[in-house]
Amino acid sequence: MTQTPNAPSSPSAPDAAPAASSDPTSGSQDSQPLAERVSNRSHRPSSRAFRDFIGSGWGSRPQGLPPRADSAPWAAARREALGALFPGERLVIPAGPLRVRNNDCDYRFRPHSAFAHLTGTGTDFEPDAVLVLEPLSPAPPAGQETPEAPDARQADGGPTHEAVLYFRPRASRSSEEFYADSRYGELWVGVRPSIEEVEAATGVRCAPIDSLPDALAKDAGAGAVQLRIMAEADEAVTSLVMETRQAAGLALGQEAVELDSRLAEAASELRLRKDQWEVDQLQAAVDATKAGFEDLIRSIPRATGHWRGERVLEGAFAAVARQEGNGLGYDTIAAAGDHANTLHWISNDGPVRPGQLVLVDAGVEVDSLYTADVTRTIPVDGRFTEVQRRVYQAVLDAADAAFARAGEPGCLFKDVHAAAMEVIAARLEEWGLLPEGVSAADSLAPEGQYHRRWMVHGTCHHLGLDVHDCAQARREMYMDAALEPGMCFTIEPGLYFRADDLLVPAELRGMGVRIEDDIIVRPDGRVERLTQGIPRTIEEVEAWVSGLIA
Repeated sequence: MTQTPNAPSSPSAPDAAPAASSDPTSGSQDSQPLAERVSNRSHRPSSRAFRDFIGSGWGSRPQGLPPRADSAPWAAARREALGALFPGERLVIPAGPLRVRNNDCDYRFRPHSAFAHLTGTGTDFEPDAVLVLEPLSPAPPAGQETPEAPDARQADGGPTHEAVLYFRPRASRSSEEFYADSRYGELWVGVRPSIEEVEAATGVRCAPIDSLPDALAKDAGAGAVQLRIMAEADEAVTSLVMETRQAAGLALGQEAVELDSRLAEAASELRLRKDQWEVDQLQAAVDATKAGFEDLIRSIPRATGHWRGERVLEGAFAAVARQEGNGLGYDTIAAAGDHANTLHWISNDGPVRPGQLVLVDAGVEVDSLYTADVTRTIPVDGRFTEVQRRVYQAVLDAADAAFARAGEPGCLFKDVHAAAMEVIAARLEEWGLLPEGVSAADSLAPEGQYHRRWMVHGTCHHLGLDVHDCAQARREMYMDAALEPGMCFTIEPGLYFRADDLLVPAELRGMGVRIEDDIIVRPDGRVERLTQGIPRTIEEVEAWVSGLIA
């Protein structure tokens, strides 16, 4: 990997920094500051001749503008829906900064999910960018708001806000950033978009990030424009908003926290029901995930011959995720044998042995940043043993019961989990694993819950830009809500019998099974598996695995 240079120096800087004191205890004021010492390994020329030469002699940039992104009209509708909840207020949604992995090496950038949802951008667009929903009219005076018509524009059906996207536009080739800035420079990270290109692609008015402070401060104040921010997204932008609030006499402290929390809550709840474009992205993620599972299964013979066979499986899936999408939606779980009983086993450093089951929980995140979340439990040999079949079928029955319940009119989100638990408790009672004298009905009672020893996690969660999507939604909008068209969620029951569990027969110990599918509620209320093309029954899985490892 190439070394990154120090931050750009000014044109008048000397070609070499003065030598620092060799005595670390001297405390000399002439000592080189720590922040500048990254330059001690830099070989970048700094002469005027070099700067002039590298900034000249380049060809013209391509002409024309990119087409409008398919996501643009959908993102505009989402912005309008969010803005309608906060008329007259300035809403600030940062993409977030680059995050340091070590020293001067950053993680691959992924924007905050609320930013991606409201701009329709994906992949790595755009570090430090900030979306601002600018109010088109002031908020109504306190006490004069009405739920039906918070302001005149909303009452007329028009938008309440204009979106403005602030970001760091492409620098000229004659600038020092072009060749010297390892985070933003064109020679380091590639050609960055211009203001005009982003406007054409998103349909959003754009402005340089340097103009953000003045934009936030404009008309801000008590009785004028209030500010709210997705505070978790970018610490620096949040600090800027707090400074603006203080200067304008706006809410601070806990009151400001509550204002911002309401924005985060609203942005999260906006994602509870996916539009058709989002559903298409989720289906694409599922399709890519199926391809990843198939390459993973093909790698089983190689995995059984490697001392870290789980990593062989993990790597096979990761390669497809990167080739077909933006990457992994979350760290892959490739858990062989007893490792399957560690619910979030991501070390994946164990062997894969003949006769074992491998629990694989994995999902591809496509370029739009929507992810699948799929689990299949795979027999290494291509065939389940009788004991493995019994446990697998119990989990499959629980998944099918949950899916059937989801299709019933008026089903609540929490009812799906309850349906799966009824089957799990019944099977454990049949196998004699519940405490003596405890029936499945007793265990299902709130004061019982003995069956949860062998499945401590929940059965369902919303799915979308985040693998555990809509996490800041209110309980009444999530767990206690009725299923509605556009909701996408998982069904993922399991049974886990640890190797050291003395309450189960020896034949069950060291075995873990989970089956996870991605579910969508269609506009007519029907529920469907987006993952219906990925084998899940015993017969389907055996044929699938045997065919791919042959």
